[in-house]
Formats: sequence, C-alpha cells, structure tokens
Amino acid sequence: MQNFKAILDDICETAKNAKEKGTVASYIPELAAVDKNNFGIHLRTLDGLDYGAGNFETPFSIQSISKVLALSKAMALIGESVWKRVDVEPSGHPFNQLALLEIENGIPRNPLINSGAIVIADILLSHLKNPKEDFLNYVRELANDTNINYNTAVANSEKNTGFKNYAAANLLKSFNNLENPVDAVLDFYFHQCSIEMSCSQVSKAFFFLSNKGGDLKKIAQLTESQAKRINAIMLTCGFYDEAGEFAFEVGLPGKSGVGGGIVALLPDHYIITTWSPGLNKKGNSLLGMLALEQFTTKTKLSIF
Repeated sequence: MQNFKAILDDICETAKNAKEKGTVASYIPELAAVDKNNFGIHLRTLDGLDYGAGNFETPFSIQSISKVLALSKAMALIGESVWKRVDVEPSGHPFNQLALLEIENGIPRNPLINSGAIVIADILLSHLKNPKEDFLNYVRELANDTNINYNTAVANSEKNTGFKNYAAANLLKSFNNLENPVDAVLDFYFHQCSIEMSCSQVSKAFFFLSNKGGDLKKIAQLTESQAKRINAIMLTCGFYDEAGEFAFEVGLPGKSGVGGGIVALLPDHYIITTWSPGLNKKGNSLLGMLALEQFTTKTKLSIF
C-alpha cells in the first residue's frame, strides 16, 4: 500500500516553494486576476478513496478540460458519426492554430483543439433540447455534485476577446462543418469552457474513464470501447504541441486547460487532478506538469 496522502503533501510542499510558477493566462481578462500562488492536487482511487493537498477544494475555470466531457456526451449521442466531422490525429500545433484547418478542408485534427471542440459544441447544440442546461446537468451528474456552475463573467470575457475562436468557427462554417449559427455555437462553447470546478470535483467527474465506464456508464452512456478511445485521444492530443512531452514525462492520458487545471488518469487505478494557474510557454500548467511527473515517478504508477 502506498501512502498517497504523504506523497501528495510532499508534492504540494515542493510546488508551493517553487520559485518559478509560470504565467497566468492574460488573454482572457477574467483569468488574469487569479493568484498564481494557488496549488491544489487531488487523487481518487478506483475503490473510491480520496486524497487531497493544497487548494484542492477551490473552484477554478476548467476551460479545455471540458472538451473531454463534451466529447463523451457527443459520442453518447451520435456514436461513431462524430468521426465524420473531426479526426483523431495529434495536431503538433498550438490549441488555437488555424492553418491546418484550411489545408485539411475544415476537418479539425482532433476534438481537443479549439476548432475540434467547436465542432463538438455544434453537435451538442443540435442534439440537446436545452444545450447549456443539459450539458451542465451532465457534468453535475458525473461528479455527483449539483453545486457545479458556469462562471458567466468568464464566459462573457471569452466572448469579448475570443477572436481566433470566431475565426475558427467561421472557417468551419465556410466548409459546411457547422450546422448551427456561429454565434450560437460559440455562446455554448464559451459557457462550456467557463464551468468552475475544484480538483476534487474534476477527479470525480472523470471517474467514468478510469474504470472504462464502470458504475457511471449509465450516466455517460458510453461503451467500454468508447471510453478506451477517449483515453487514447487524451494521451495523444490532450496537451496540444506538448502531448509528446507529457506522455514522455508523466505517462498518463490527460487533459489540460488554460485555467491551470490538469486531469490525468491511469485506467483501472486512479484519477488525479492538479491546479496551478501559472502556465508554461505551451499553455499548460507549469507546476501541474511537474507535480504529475513527480507523482508517477514516486508511485511508479503510469501506463508505461
């Protein structure tokens, strides 16, 4: 038996004392005000035991972490038809890069870059009766927590500054890869990214992927095969042009967000979430990446 609490406490202490904490995302004004000295880490094991350290109960904007949950909902709704509109290949480019989208005729490389997530948002808009309400309730059900909400100030901040997302959405529309109006799709997408959750809530929401669907399969409505595919996409595409580095250093499927959160998991073992708002040059949490590398090194629990 590993002493997970002691390991998390040690990692948290190291992170809190780190001199370099990265740079908080400033292109979304509401995120720029977050204190980069925050650090939280939370682990949930397959048998439902929870361990946390630092600010693991403090809500933060999950941003692109939400893309995985949106993808799971889209796959439950339309199954393999998702892959007619978005590919499953790593992009090797920043999350908001547009050149590949034009070269590849409006088919995003994967559903975890912005253009791919906008297509997924369009699918949800077409198939959910009350899209924003239904998606939020889906996340709440996965986490078994009705206190999870959108941060409308963050959503409006993104709406007012998300010019590249508007460019991507209009480019997708020009290739007939959006069914709904651009403004409606982006309104949903910005709200999706603005969901606030703590590390412990994120770990619980992703529990259905750690055990291939498991007890939450009825909520997620995913097959084991679909859960496996989502994990594969997280491993190869979850960190944009740093996905290879994360696999190399940490060795887990995972997903980052520019709010400073990272969720990662070892199927059939655990889910772990970190939050540290300071980002590295690739847009991933600087201390979150280091913390997860320390965790898999100390515990020897990774997929490799």
